[in-house]
Amino acid sequence: MKIYRKYFKNKLFLKIIFLFSMITIVTIIIFSYLMFRSMSNAAVERQLDIQRSAMQNINRYINNKYESVQNMMRDTYRDADLASNTSYFLEHSYKEYIEYRLNRNDSGLTSDTVQIFRNRFEDDPDIASLMLYSASLQQLHVYNNANFKIITTNAAKSYVPDAMYIGENSKVSAPNVWVRKTIDIPESPMFSVRIPINNNITLRNIGQLEVYFSSEKIWNSIENYRENIKGRILVLSSNGDVIFDTDGSFYGGRYPYMEQISTVYDNDVTGDGDSIIKLTDTQGGYTVLSLVPKKELAATYRGVRNTIVLVSSVCILFAILLATLFIMSFARRTHSIIQFTRKVKNGDLDARIAEEKDDEIGQIAKSFNEMLVDLNLYIDRVYKAEIKQKHTEIAALEARVNPHFLYNTLEVIRMRAVSQGAADVGEMIYSLSMLFKNYVQQKPHYTLKDELEACRMYLELFRIRYKDKFSYEIICDKLLKSRTWLKMSLQPIIENYILHGMRLDGTDNEITIKITKIDVYLCAEITDNGQGIPEDRLGQIKEGLANPDEYSGSFGLRSIHERLKLLYGARMV
Repeated sequence: MKIYRKYFKNKLFLKIIFLFSMITIVTIIIFSYLMFRSMSNAAVERQLDIQRSAMQNINRYINNKYESVQNMMRDTYRDADLASNTSYFLEHSYKEYIEYRLNRNDSGLTSDTVQIFRNRFEDDPDIASLMLYSASLQQLHVYNNANFKIITTNAAKSYVPDAMYIGENSKVSAPNVWVRKTIDIPESPMFSVRIPINNNITLRNIGQLEVYFSSEKIWNSIENYRENIKGRILVLSSNGDVIFDTDGSFYGGRYPYMEQISTVYDNDVTGDGDSIIKLTDTQGGYTVLSLVPKKELAATYRGVRNTIVLVSSVCILFAILLATLFIMSFARRTHSIIQFTRKVKNGDLDARIAEEKDDEIGQIAKSFNEMLVDLNLYIDRVYKAEIKQKHTEIAALEARVNPHFLYNTLEVIRMRAVSQGAADVGEMIYSLSMLFKNYVQQKPHYTLKDELEACRMYLELFRIRYKDKFSYEIICDKLLKSRTWLKMSLQPIIENYILHGMRLDGTDNEITIKITKIDVYLCAEITDNGQGIPEDRLGQIKEGLANPDEYSGSFGLRSIHERLKLLYGARMV
């Protein structure tokens, strides 16, 4: 809470930056996590596809070898002479086999069992050893290093007969250790394919065909995947013997986790997160197994993870940095407006905001500047109007000189004139008294009716004085008389006519006051048939009204002009 009160409580822009930063960080982290999950799963799946492809190639290679051994026996059975010779070869001694062929005048190589299987051995460079086992004679006919030899085994002295019997129905398996020792084949990774041989006539089993293949040759089938394989790939026989191991550590023994492997699915994951892929060949009786530890799978997407972390960090940094720079710039501009308002508050109405941009802040600044210009104009106008009003009030106050005394005095003079028979003098004194009372009387709202009444009283004085030489007319709609009007705005114009425009030698002097409404404005029009104003004098008056500070003449007109301009603005005058 202390940190909040100190850094965030009254600082809106820091709150915005903090909130934006949190939203940005959380959004980028979630997006990065989802991307990482997607890309890591894709990387793992690609690696598993590599494992599957390598396993399929291994399976294809071993299956091809299994089929090649199967074809050896199929080809033997298809040839009647060869099948008969093979049966005789496995049931009799080699000497008897030679005599048998001589007695039959069989000298062709295509029916010679020994030569045929020698050819099979030589045709496939992957074969490490080829053996024909005779069950009745307990003999091994071995093709090894392009040599053919017969090895006699005895059940009493050797485990070979038992090994051959136990594996009678085996298909693909690891070479039996006793058989390997008997035929004296070098210790190296191998797998064997064993096929039973039956008599072609009696169909009785008479022996076995067993072929040893070098397990190292399996590498040739996965040469394209060798650099990309993770973990290890194993080939296991049906009883768990290791036929092939990419890691090489399980050769020569049983796989220790065979029982667990037999319970997993073809695609499975252990409790430790290790990935298992199993491919079982039911025809050959072997299983191709891929084991990839969790750590090695993680290594496949470690680069992706590091890249995503780096890119996310850069994005977060730039997003926060750019937002901070933008908001701080916005904050500085806002702070300048705050400082400006404080200057105005302290009375500096000439202060202005220096803002060149036209965005929202710029528009606010321009509005403030325009407001200050209008405020200064308004203050100047109202201030001057108040000064004029004060001067007028002072003049009126000085002129009043106890109005009641003046009213009473004028009334005494009027009654004296009436008593002496001077009724016209009394009427003039009455008009003067009412006119004076109208001007000095203070009213909260001065209307057009009041102004026209003052004008009528003033004109009535001169109508009485000049009798038949002067007349006047006031034209105004009754509905307009209640409108507010500027005091003494018409009387000075009428006075100018009386003093300067009336023709004293004429008998038709006339003046008309006409009030009309134009839109929302009132228009006062005063016309007369007097002497008029010379053009040069009229030009002087107009110039004087335009520059009142430099003009001292025409006090009445200048007073009206200035008061109208101060109260309603220059554009209304």
